Amino acid sequence: MTYSIGLDFGTASGRVLIMDTESGEIVATTVIEYKSGTIEQELHGNALPNSFALQDAFDYLDVLKQGIPQTLQEAGINPQDIVGLGVDFTSSTLVPVDENLNPLNGQEEYKHNPHAYTKLWKHHGANDEAMDIFNIATTNRQRWLGNYGFNVSSEWAIPKVLEIKNKAPETLEQIAYIMEAGDWVVSKLINENVRSNCARGFKTFWDEENGFYYDFYEKIDKELPAIISSRLEGRLVKIGETAGTLTKEMSELIGLPEGLPVAPAIVDAHSGILGVGARKKNQLTMIMGTSTCHIMLHEEQMKIPGISGSVKDSIIPGLYAYEAGQSAVGDLFGYAASQAPKEYVEEAERENISIFELLERKASEKEVGESGLIALDWHNGNRSILSDSNLSGVIVGQTLHTKTEDIYRAYMEATAFGTKLIMSSYQDWGMDVDEVFACGGLPQKSELLIQIYADILNKPIHVSASDYASGVGAAILGAVAGNTHESMDETISKMKQPFLRTVQPIPENVKKYEKLYDMYQTLHDQFGFKKLAFMMKDLKKLANKESILEEAF
Repeated sequence: MTYSIGLDFGTASGRVLIMDTESGEIVATTVIEYKSGTIEQELHGNALPNSFALQDAFDYLDVLKQGIPQTLQEAGINPQDIVGLGVDFTSSTLVPVDENLNPLNGQEEYKHNPHAYTKLWKHHGANDEAMDIFNIATTNRQRWLGNYGFNVSSEWAIPKVLEIKNKAPETLEQIAYIMEAGDWVVSKLINENVRSNCARGFKTFWDEENGFYYDFYEKIDKELPAIISSRLEGRLVKIGETAGTLTKEMSELIGLPEGLPVAPAIVDAHSGILGVGARKKNQLTMIMGTSTCHIMLHEEQMKIPGISGSVKDSIIPGLYAYEAGQSAVGDLFGYAASQAPKEYVEEAERENISIFELLERKASEKEVGESGLIALDWHNGNRSILSDSNLSGVIVGQTLHTKTEDIYRAYMEATAFGTKLIMSSYQDWGMDVDEVFACGGLPQKSELLIQIYADILNKPIHVSASDYASGVGAAILGAVAGNTHESMDETISKMKQPFLRTVQPIPENVKKYEKLYDMYQTLHDQFGFKKLAFMMKDLKKLANKESILEEAF
């Protein structure tokens, strides 16, 4: 009997899974919370801008040092029976490191410097840089933006790199490499600077045929090509290959065999595709957690407006993976729950249930449209299809009778409406959606949420039985790296997770939601495409104590 390890690095914690490579059974799992959390308000007593989201990369090493030995102990297996290890990570999450691959913020002189820390995927400090890049890219939209939905997001790598160059040039001089966090973990394990084609293709204006778009970088900033070639280069490894093997030093540190095959890192949401076994075209997979990614596979590459990118061989060899997404889903529900009044909190405590369970129960008692609300789920900006992190949330229809559960349900519906827009964008370009899969941390926990999605999308939704789909995908890649089975397809077939249930749309709800969706589209277009968008951006500037120019309606 053989096993593989999946390391799943999320926004707030890292998870270690040990899986049976024949049965797909998860034999043990451990979750390690990042002790520093997400650094958003202040850094060692110094206030940070509202757009910042930083982390300490040393917390990721705790997942290795603590999580792997704990999981091995729980599993009660011989480490020699482990055949491979895979890594998935939120992206684009960038770690600035020195020549020894050590995070720069570990040096005493940089511990107060925010640009020496890891910039999490939802760090939006590079908004200005993203807009500058977009404006330049529009001079040759098909060449530079066609595979990126004709948009640029501040969540991507190049805006964040440019932010360091513009805001902290003296810090940039001390950075040897700027690495995707997943690549960094893999590189530490094998002691070599390696880069995965997955995050590189989706986050850096790169493709296998042309490499980095250096002509584009030069138009953005004459120094940028040299920065990219020196800080972002490394040995490229494709998904499905082996990045290298575990070093003796890391073997002794984490308790795994020296020479263990290590897979290249994959973006966490993309890893979820492998975990649910959605490896064919015409299958839409929603990886639902703090944010949501919507991924499809296709044999052709098309330039679809509003998506986040398309990259060949980045999930399944021979197919293009397409990604779109929403920046706040679980985060949005958490925000809504945090606003619950005291009497709701006390009611939940009396019933020994979470505030989420209480709000869902109350929201479930409402009929479609009964709350009288419609909302935009842009509290952390819009990733798709507008790709504008300066947008913000809206809720319309509140009265003195509006209750917390009404708002909670309206946010659920808003995220489903946003998903329908994304699905429609795929369909408009000939990518039919025959099946919808849901995985991640949310679908198993909320029956109401998935019923709302089924009704709004008017599609049956297959819900993964495991909320560890991304970690399972990483373990699958670990098994592939270890050559456990004859093919990647066979490995997926053996190790993918079963479905918990299939949720069918309710016809009468479908009809009611069609009317609400029309309202959502109108609101979406007015604040997304029309002149009203400036209101959100000016309000953000005022909140950040920036001056604004007068603009007429």
